[in-house]
Amino acid sequence: MDTKTETRPSPVAATPKQGGDIRARWAWVEPSVWTDGMLAALENGVKGGKWFSLVDKVWSEGNLRAGFAKVKANRGAAGVDGVGVTRMEGELDAEIARLSAALKDGTYEPRAVKRAWVPKPGSKEKRPLGVPTVRDRTVQTALRNVLEPIFERKFSENSYGFRPGRGCKDALREVDRLLHAGNVWVVDADLKSYFDRIPHDRLLAEVGKEVADGRALDLVRKFLKQNVLDGLKEWTPEEGSPQGAVISLLLANIYLDPLDHMMEAAGRGMIRYADDFVVLCRTKEEAGAALESVRVWTAAAGLTLHPEKTRIVDAAVEDFEFLGYRFSKGRKWPRKKSLDKLKDGVRELTRRANGKSLDEIVAKLNRKLAGWFGYFKHCYKTTFPSLDGWIRRRLRSILRKRSGRRGVCRNGSDNQRWPNAFFANHGLFSLTDAHAEAVQSRRS
Repeated sequence: MDTKTETRPSPVAATPKQGGDIRARWAWVEPSVWTDGMLAALENGVKGGKWFSLVDKVWSEGNLRAGFAKVKANRGAAGVDGVGVTRMEGELDAEIARLSAALKDGTYEPRAVKRAWVPKPGSKEKRPLGVPTVRDRTVQTALRNVLEPIFERKFSENSYGFRPGRGCKDALREVDRLLHAGNVWVVDADLKSYFDRIPHDRLLAEVGKEVADGRALDLVRKFLKQNVLDGLKEWTPEEGSPQGAVISLLLANIYLDPLDHMMEAAGRGMIRYADDFVVLCRTKEEAGAALESVRVWTAAAGLTLHPEKTRIVDAAVEDFEFLGYRFSKGRKWPRKKSLDKLKDGVRELTRRANGKSLDEIVAKLNRKLAGWFGYFKHCYKTTFPSLDGWIRRRLRSILRKRSGRRGVCRNGSDNQRWPNAFFANHGLFSLTDAHAEAVQSRRS
């Protein structure tokens, strides 16, 4: 799975608390949906143990407007109807009123999801991405605004992916903590085509453990059963939840939550980010038992562990990868796919025939490099000088061509003509210097 820059809203309250700061504890929820009274029920337990009367919160125009605002902020593409964010925004009052009325009278039906195939970083393979219409993404976001707090309240501490106040860096810190505590036997697990294989009926049963509103459940079912348009072929999925749909990540977390709690109850050091997880144990025997538990649970849940990508690793002598990092004998490096993705982006910006000025190229490079470093700054120090040198060589190649010199410099004269200080004076982001500053800051 690709790693991305994360937004960090206020974390979810871990235990019920008393006092008047309930709104602060749930600052990330949609205020047009969640009143103080509902938040109190969330913390103290809702009457009857399940939530009724939720669908009216979905069709409220305030919630739908909030849903559209989030869709707009994500700047996604149009779906099968060709209606983009700008066009919908131009008639927003009428669009919101129509969506609200259709949800209220039961005539709302989502359109087909447009399937797109996107490259997997560092691979020739492609993965399917579902693109619902902007209208459907708006309704899905409104539905998520209603459902997410209900399930956030019960999610395991083992789960870090696509949750308010949690993210990749938190998961990586926990991996570091467990490794340093001696949990070096690692179950490196991979769920085969997880998003495509979630059983609908079992997923709806998990949602139904907390939600008793039949119309809200029916709306979830409609999104799971949305037709998929792949080229000229349209079909109805019998299982799975399309990656790219707003509601999919919440549903994916809901379905794996029982596994999280099972491993937590067994005292296993499991860290999960969406469908990507590792289990860190103190002994080989513990790791074997943990893997067997995962195998039994996934088989019962209608899921499959990838036979080639799931393994037990002795991290004291072997490498394993998680969330873009390669963990190797107590040190961290970017995994090869992460490096390849960065280099592909740098190559795109530093083609020899680039018509931009050096300062323009450097400005675009700096944004990419600073973002990449922000995530990978915990890699071992030798990661960065070689990357800096490779980037400067790319820039020297551009300058060499512009100065009328042919071929590739092999005698080092380009290094003298355009030394490292030349690029520093042009403001080029230095990964090596940034790492040294980060290390110094941590020591201070």
